[in-house]
Amino acid sequence: MAGIYIHIPFCKQACHYCDFHFSTSLKYRNEIVQSLAKEIGLQKDYLAQAPIETIYFGGGTPSVLDAGEISFLLDTIGRHHSVSGNAEITIEANPDDLNREKVQALRQTAINRFSIGIQSFFDEDLIWMNRAHRANEADAAVKRVQDAGFENITTDLIYGYPLLSNAKWEHNISRMFELEVPHLSAYSMTVEPRTALAAQIKKKQTPPVSDSQSAEQFTHLMERTTTQGFEHYEISNFGKPGMHSRHNANYWKGVPYVGIGPSAHSYNGDTRQWNVANNARYLAALEKNELPAELEELTAENRLNEYIMTSVRTMWGLDLDKLENIQNGTAHILLKEAQQFLNNGWLVQTNHILTLTQQGKLYADHIAAELFF
Repeated sequence: MAGIYIHIPFCKQACHYCDFHFSTSLKYRNEIVQSLAKEIGLQKDYLAQAPIETIYFGGGTPSVLDAGEISFLLDTIGRHHSVSGNAEITIEANPDDLNREKVQALRQTAINRFSIGIQSFFDEDLIWMNRAHRANEADAAVKRVQDAGFENITTDLIYGYPLLSNAKWEHNISRMFELEVPHLSAYSMTVEPRTALAAQIKKKQTPPVSDSQSAEQFTHLMERTTTQGFEHYEISNFGKPGMHSRHNANYWKGVPYVGIGPSAHSYNGDTRQWNVANNARYLAALEKNELPAELEELTAENRLNEYIMTSVRTMWGLDLDKLENIQNGTAHILLKEAQQFLNNGWLVQTNHILTLTQQGKLYADHIAAELFF
């Protein structure tokens, strides 16, 4: 079992908080699509012919591509890989791209899951973020996708930013429930260097984000999703039973995947690989039939820390037996380090599994870092 991630490096405009790789110019769109197809062929052996269970179009904004380009890339994958008949195939989309014609066209492709970047149902928040859509478009896009027959839908929301009062946050959560979307990804606003948001905060044009606000709103989110029957299966992801994102869940479970496109990362258990985050250099390398990537051989310590970082974030938890499979004698060492978090109620142990408590989920990154070898 394995996955494929395809990075589409284009956006209509730059969100103020985003530090992902993208360009707001579509000048080299055709060349990028052709190069993505070429890279799919060049990377075909990275996964050792494992069957493909998930395909994920991320970015950037994949919905800037048309249905023909999406089908072309999926057909290319099919020529080089064995794709499961029930593969989960996701496209990230912005609400303003999902007009009736676009949705109907995507219905004719193999896409079977939508990830819709809503972020907020308040126009003032969307303007502050420099999002390209407005709240009424978010509602309409979700309903349009549902009316077209798509049931596997997730929406993105952001919390912990200065404009978001607790009352507005509750409204956003409730609106998502009203739309009967079976999956939610929710992210705390982070201030990344070299973003417009970082510059605005530095110039005191906007207030800094508040850790206490983020913690309070995250706690409220956990409580509200639980009452609605969602499973909190990873720190930022909530899904109804059977509606987890298989692609993202596999990241946390250590399932191999190959990343295609500028800035995309790959992992196969033995190595980690990352492509250059530059469209021109990406195109130049593929023009010469070269992979625009750097590769790192993973040591036992790398694999241990990779497993700790990913597993501790999930409802399935950190399996001490798996640590032992990576390197003998490590479970005892980790359990000794974890004792402080077991004592203060941030972790619980059930047999050989360590999982975060609700309080512990507020400190997931800190806990993982303290457990690293």
